[in-house]
Amino acid sequence: MSKTSTKGIWKVISASSMGTMIEWYDFYIFGSLAVVISTKFFPNDNPTAAFLSTLATFAAGFVVRPFGALFFGRLGDIIGRKYTFMATLLLMGGSTFLIGCIPSYETIGFLAPLLVLILRLLQGLALGGEYGGAATYVAEHAPAGEKGYWTSWIQTTATVGLFISLMVILATKSVLSAEAFDLWGWRVPFWVSIAMVGVSYLIRKNMDESPVFAKAKKEGTTSTNPLKESFGNRYNLKFVLLALFGATMGQGVVWYTGQFYAMSFMKTVMNVDSSQVDELLGIALLIGTPFFIVFGWLSDKIGRKYIMMFGMLLAILSYRPIYKAMYNTTDISQKTEIAENPRETTEKKADGSSITTIQKKYTDGTTVMEKKTYMEKKDVQTSVSIQITPNDKWTLIFLVFIQVLFVTMVYGPIAAFLVEMFPTKIRYTSMSLPYHVGNGIFGGLLPAISTYFVSHAKTAGKADFYLDGLWYPIIIAGICFVIGMIYIDNKNKITHL
Repeated sequence: MSKTSTKGIWKVISASSMGTMIEWYDFYIFGSLAVVISTKFFPNDNPTAAFLSTLATFAAGFVVRPFGALFFGRLGDIIGRKYTFMATLLLMGGSTFLIGCIPSYETIGFLAPLLVLILRLLQGLALGGEYGGAATYVAEHAPAGEKGYWTSWIQTTATVGLFISLMVILATKSVLSAEAFDLWGWRVPFWVSIAMVGVSYLIRKNMDESPVFAKAKKEGTTSTNPLKESFGNRYNLKFVLLALFGATMGQGVVWYTGQFYAMSFMKTVMNVDSSQVDELLGIALLIGTPFFIVFGWLSDKIGRKYIMMFGMLLAILSYRPIYKAMYNTTDISQKTEIAENPRETTEKKADGSSITTIQKKYTDGTTVMEKKTYMEKKDVQTSVSIQITPNDKWTLIFLVFIQVLFVTMVYGPIAAFLVEMFPTKIRYTSMSLPYHVGNGIFGGLLPAISTYFVSHAKTAGKADFYLDGLWYPIIIAGICFVIGMIYIDNKNKITHL
């Protein structure tokens, strides 16, 4: 590719990255607010069941991503990359905005979770078509031998989207009172996305089509049936399956463990204050994000395979020690409570219920707030919130950062790896499916599956119940590591570009 044709690469990167970042922001807002959403759109008489239902609804958006990959991937290989991921942007943004408008369960009953589920499914379909288009678009503008570096900028967008979603949530909480945020303020991050989508749409509208696709279309070499050529051809199907089981399956679980499960684990298992979790996770992501570029660039020099496989291996070996250290950081059974009686207040409600708040302080500065809701003298709900000390906060930041580093190793090179596996005429379709099955199915189901394992182990009385959720990513990443090491070629053969 000539030097002249790559002069505008930064414009391509900026436009593609901004749109993809916004779509990830839209997708992550739901997961970031899962604890709050579980009380708004689901019956609150069983908090654990409501939270698991919320995670299941969140996971549903991932499950349909492969269908979005097939639908929009086909369009992208037939009509072009540009118009396809403009459509996915609008679908995602509209769905996110509408989630913020749905009345609560108390207002419209079971219609509330049903509407949320439908919009989550639309989000998943849109995201299924977005990533493949953006990664393909950037790769087809990038010079030979530098695709790992240039496509790694797209890889940062998922983490940046999560980071911005956390920052918007924290900013909203800082402006509003806790009561106002719980009542209606949680909707604001959903509404904010529509403005960002509008700006991104205007930018993408003025972009040109990918030069590689435009050339193929001019020469009449584009595919008329991308689905058949991608999955009906045994030779190409072999590479689709290798991409899934030898790379994206493991990459997906490492990614969602290091970001989403870490967040869910701290909020629901460790009971750390939600705002503190958002803050420390945001710091860890900010520190770790540049490493996507580092490992993308390095993959151009030494190959994609060994960087991705090494990242998986480190995750497999380190997860249990890391999460044990995280749990011990806030384990109040290992802390010394200040001898004075804890502060206890009781608030009577008009409906006859009452909320008793018990505040406990520990010698290291940790504060525990326990709330018990009573209805007709029966304890129906107990919630615990732990305010951690600055030292504990930085310990958790470091432990999450290590996990984010694993994420950058497996995710930084993956776009270039997938793009290089498939020819131009079926690239959008062929790379999108294994990516979204690996991330949408194996990765997207992780928070719900791992949380269930932890809940089940806790009910069974296991002392280290909090580690049971890690078996899922360890086993999946382990299988992927073995397949990848045996069957993936480390040579970055760019025969299709």
